[in-house]
Amino acid sequence: MTPPTLTAFAAPRGGAQRSSGGRAGAARRALAVAAALACLGGASAQTVSMGGSLGSRALLVIDGNARSVAVGSSVDGVRLVSVTGNDAIVEVKGQRVTLQLGGAPANLGGTPSEGTGRQIVLTAQGGGHFFTSGLINGHTVRFVVDTGSTNIAMSEAEATRIGLEFKNGMLGYSNTANGVVISHRVPLASVRIGDVQVYNVDATVLPATLPYVLLGNSFLERFQMRRENDQLTLDKRY
Repeated sequence: MTPPTLTAFAAPRGGAQRSSGGRAGAARRALAVAAALACLGGASAQTVSMGGSLGSRALLVIDGNARSVAVGSSVDGVRLVSVTGNDAIVEVKGQRVTLQLGGAPANLGGTPSEGTGRQIVLTAQGGGHFFTSGLINGHTVRFVVDTGSTNIAMSEAEATRIGLEFKNGMLGYSNTANGVVISHRVPLASVRIGDVQVYNVDATVLPATLPYVLLGNSFLERFQMRRENDQLTLDKRY
C-alpha cells in the first residue's frame, strides 16, 4: 500500500510566529499519521493457502497475492515453519496452521474453518510413501499413509505429547516388527488434514518408536481412495 503524501505548506508572511498551542497540535497530528502508517505496515494476513513448493521455499497465496517464502522467513505476518511437497506449516501470531497443497485457504483473521472439505490430494514422496501434516484433537502431527494398519497408530511418546490419556484405553495386542506387544486403543475426538475433518476415529497406541503417526484404516475407510501414478486422492464418504 502506498503511504499518503504529506505536503508541507509555507507559512504566510507575518505568520511565522506560531503559538505553542498550534505547534503542539501539529505535533499531535504528525504522531497520529505516523501511528496510522505503522498500523497499516504491521497488519497481519487474513487468509493464506499453499500453491506449491521448491526445496525449502513455499509458494504461499497471502490475501490473494502469491509470495515465495523461505523456511524461517515471514511475509505479512505469516512465518513459514516447514514445507514438504504436500503441505506447509505456517505460524501467525503464535498460532500454527497446516496448509494442504491446493487446499482451501486458511482463515487467519476470523472464525476458524469448520473442516467441511470433502477431498484430500497427496503426492508420493521418498520411497513412494504418502506423507502429510495434520491435526489430532487440535495438535499438529506428521502422518504417513499405511493401508496395512487397522487403526491410526502412534507411539506412546507421541500420544503423551498430544495429551492422549491412552493408559485408560482398552488393552489389546498388536503385531509389530519386534513381535506382539501390548497396546492401548483410544478414540480420537477429531482428525483433520487440510480442510477435511472427521470425528470419533479409533487409534492404537504402541510401546514402540514410530517416527510418524500411521494413517490407518480407521481413518481411510471414511474415504473413497483413488491412486493415479504418484497422486493419491481421498474423497470423503461419511
